[in-house]
Amino acid sequence: MTTIFHITSSMLQVQPNGPEMATLMRSNGKIYVVVAVIVVIWLGVLLYLISIDRKLSRLEQAEKEKQQLSQTSASAR
Repeated sequence: MTTIFHITSSMLQVQPNGPEMATLMRSNGKIYVVVAVIVVIWLGVLLYLISIDRKLSRLEQAEKEKQQLSQTSASAR
């Protein structure tokens, strides 16, 4: 139990300068490149999901019209 306490307490300690990698990337200006890449990836995922939603909506509408047409022709007989 004491070991778990020591591990969690050491994990919760805040470093005054932040992680070294983030500090290095921030000082070199590369953090903005990383953020830009992440934003581009999320925008791509969002646009992909929107396009899939539109295609699915069109397919649902076409299926609904097809069912209405078949019901109309069946009731006309």
